[in-house]
Amino acid sequence: MKKFLILFFITVVIVISFVFGFIFGQTECEICPPEQVDFSLFWQAWDTLQKRFVNQEEFDTQQMIYGAISGMVKSLEDPYTVFLDPDDTKRFIEDIKGSFEGVGMEIGIRKSQLTVIAPLEGTPAQKAGLRPGDKILKVDETSTIDISIDEAVDLIRGPKGTEVVLLIYREEWENTQEIPIIRQVIKIPSLKLEMLDENIAHLKLYQFSEKARADFRKTANEILQGPAEKIILDLRNNPGGYLEVSQDIAGWFLEQGQIVVIEDFGKAGQKEYLSKGPSRFLDYPLVILINQGSASASEILAGAIRDNRDIKLIGEKSFGKGSVQELERLKQGSSLKITIAKWLTPKGELIADVGLEPDVIIEMTDEDYEQERDPQLEKAIEIIKEIR
Repeated sequence: MKKFLILFFITVVIVISFVFGFIFGQTECEICPPEQVDFSLFWQAWDTLQKRFVNQEEFDTQQMIYGAISGMVKSLEDPYTVFLDPDDTKRFIEDIKGSFEGVGMEIGIRKSQLTVIAPLEGTPAQKAGLRPGDKILKVDETSTIDISIDEAVDLIRGPKGTEVVLLIYREEWENTQEIPIIRQVIKIPSLKLEMLDENIAHLKLYQFSEKARADFRKTANEILQGPAEKIILDLRNNPGGYLEVSQDIAGWFLEQGQIVVIEDFGKAGQKEYLSKGPSRFLDYPLVILINQGSASASEILAGAIRDNRDIKLIGEKSFGKGSVQELERLKQGSSLKITIAKWLTPKGELIADVGLEPDVIIEMTDEDYEQERDPQLEKAIEIIKEIR
C-alpha cells in the first residue's frame, strides 16, 4: 500500500507538472517567434556587429532593438503605423490629453513627402502663412526625406518662445522659401458661427475634439432658435479628431439609423457606425465646404452627408486621411501605433489616399489669400441661395 501511494503521488505530480508546463508554454508562445520565420540572418548580422564594429563604446543594444523594430514597421510603408519607444510613448499620451507647445498644424505623408494637412485656427502656423498642401522639405537643418510623422512632430514641436525654421515648397512658387515660426502653447477653438445675409448660418468646425461635442450642441440650438433657414457647413482646414464626435454631429443632419461611416478591417470584416439623431437639421438646405486641409473625421462627416442626402461639396479635394489607428502597449513602456482599419463612405468609397472630390471645384489663389478674398465661400452662398 505504501509503494502504491508513493507511485500515485509521483504520477499526480507528473500530470500536474505537464498541465502547468503546457499552459505556461501556450502563454509563452504568444510572444515567441513564429516557426515559419527564419531569424538566423538577423542574429548573424547582430553577432557580426558585436565582433567587428569599430566603435564598440557606441554599441547600445537597447537602441539597436528599437531600431530593428522601427525598421520592421517602416517596411510596411504605412506612415501612420509607427513604433514608439518609452519616451515617444509618454510624449504621445501627454499630447492627446490636452494642450501642447508647438506651431499648431496637422501634418501627414502624401506621396512620400511630409505635407501640411492644415494649419490650425489662430496658431503660429496659420499666422506664418502655411497652407494645406505645403511640402515641408526641411525642419531647421534636418531633411524630411524618409522621415516618419512622429519624428517630424518631435522636430517641429518645442518649448514656447523658441523658433523653428521650415523649408517649404508650394506649387505656386518658383522657389522654396524658409518660414520661421515662434512656438507657442496651442489651444484650438472647436467651432465658430456667423450669420450671412440674415438667414444663412455659416458654421465653421475647426476640429472634432471632445469639447466640440458640447460646443456643437449649444451652437445647434442657437441656429434652431434663431433666424437661420439655411446652413453652410465649413470643414476647410479641419484635420479631424474623434470618430465618435463626428458621428454625433452627423446625427443632427441625418435620419436616425443611416450609415455615417464603415470601418473596413480587411479579413476581419466591417463595422458600420450609424446616425443616432436627433436629426434636427434634416429640413435645412445645406452645402459643405472642403479643401486639402479637410481630413479624417471631417471627411467622414462630409462623405456621410453627401452620400445620404446628395448634398453638394464645394471647394477642393480633401486630404484623404481615412484610416484608424490604435495604440498597442508593449513591454518596457514602448508601444505600437498601428493602423487597424480603413474608412469607407456609406456608399463604400475608400477615403484613405483618395479623398473626397468636390461637386463644385473652386481653388484659392495666392492673390485670394493676400487680399483675403474667399471665392469658395462666395460660391457656397450663391449655390445655397438657389436651394428652396
